[in-house]
Amino acid sequence: MQLIKNLKWRYATKKFDPLKKVSQQKIDYIKEAVQLSASSYGLQPYKVLEIKNPQLREELKPLSWNQSQITDASHLFVFCNYKMVTDNDVDNLILLKSRTNGITMDKISGYGTFVKGKLKEKSATEMFHWTAKQTYIALSNALNACAELKIDCTPIEGFEPDDYNQKLELTEKGLNACVVLAIGYRDKEDASQNSKKVRKSIDMIFETII
Repeated sequence: MQLIKNLKWRYATKKFDPLKKVSQQKIDYIKEAVQLSASSYGLQPYKVLEIKNPQLREELKPLSWNQSQITDASHLFVFCNYKMVTDNDVDNLILLKSRTNGITMDKISGYGTFVKGKLKEKSATEMFHWTAKQTYIALSNALNACAELKIDCTPIEGFEPDDYNQKLELTEKGLNACVVLAIGYRDKEDASQNSKKVRKSIDMIFETII
């Protein structure tokens, strides 16, 4: 039971050591943790971009409030939520369920019809926020995986989504830059690592209703 210990260890790293790189094996582990994330209806309405191009990361930095993590971290990921979930997305899910579990399509087609109906109840704005919520669940799995591996990371909302969407050509793909995740190893001069974790008490967060 190491989860609590790992969560106490992690913090939002402000300064990464640009010379220390995360191994591909550990990156693959983090990716699998994201892949296994829970999502409503199992739709996983998001895509995660791994930005490897150093020049592109330099160009994204001024769009990210000039935060050094964008360029100094070992790896940079952009979590993108779907702007809209279509009937085709649901059909693809049902087909995947059929193939994965060896169930005929006619036995689960009713579930697909149900999901399509529930999604059609959402306005475009509701849909956008709903897919963003699913994306943050996947992000949390990435944070926990990093903590388990003793890899530093920083979830970043301090960026201009519209500018990211334009730079990465996301709009035409039906995607929106939702949140950025920098992964790497802390610089020994990062003062934030010496700060105590500040959190509300459990009693303040939880309320028992009898």
